[in-house]
Amino acid sequence: MWTEKNNKLNKTFEFKNFIDAFAFMTKAAIVIEKHNHHPEWTNVYNKVEISLCTHDAGNIVTEKDRKLAKALDELF
Repeated sequence: MWTEKNNKLNKTFEFKNFIDAFAFMTKAAIVIEKHNHHPEWTNVYNKVEISLCTHDAGNIVTEKDRKLAKALDELF
């Protein structure tokens, strides 16, 4: 579930292992680029943490972020 905190949408995706986490990031990168977005994200072993906000709108959560969040959920 995505949570909104400090003007960002945040979610941690957890996978079986590093390979699955990295595969998700690879697929996600293509979706992210199509959405013309630039999220903050990190990966440690089987977890991928993503934070979304729209920089052009003053670093707040917008519909653009919500659409990308939905698309990323669909990959998972």
